[in-house]
Amino acid sequence: MTIANRRRQSAVRRTVAPSGLADARTCYDHLAGRLGVGIADVLIARGHIVLAGDDAAITNSGRQFFEALGVDPAAVPGRRPCCRACLDWTERRPHLAGKLGSALAQQFLARGLIERQRGSRALTVTPAGRRRLFEIFGLEF
Repeated sequence: MTIANRRRQSAVRRTVAPSGLADARTCYDHLAGRLGVGIADVLIARGHIVLAGDDAAITNSGRQFFEALGVDPAAVPGRRPCCRACLDWTERRPHLAGKLGSALAQQFLARGLIERQRGSRALTVTPAGRRRLFEIFGLEF
């Protein structure tokens, strides 16, 4: 029993990341960390996107929601899918990828809601970003 229990405990690994990376970062060109996962959770709960495994889809209410935000996935170049789930390595839950995830990150950067940290994938949520993330998604950072 003791040996089996030790073996079982060592098989489960915890992810430890610097807090900046765990809070908010880019994953390729989309939002990840607690920020990205939190946004995905809200979008799913409100019925704006549907995630099933690696596949994802934007709903009609989602299109209207993103249009109101000024987020246009069609403006992102490339042939990748509009909406895709991406497993977050710190949260172990999905965040939003694809053209939609990229367009959302670009919009937040352009509006000064988030800023890149020099030499890192970590992002800083600005004071204006904290207010806006709470207004739009009910998220607190």
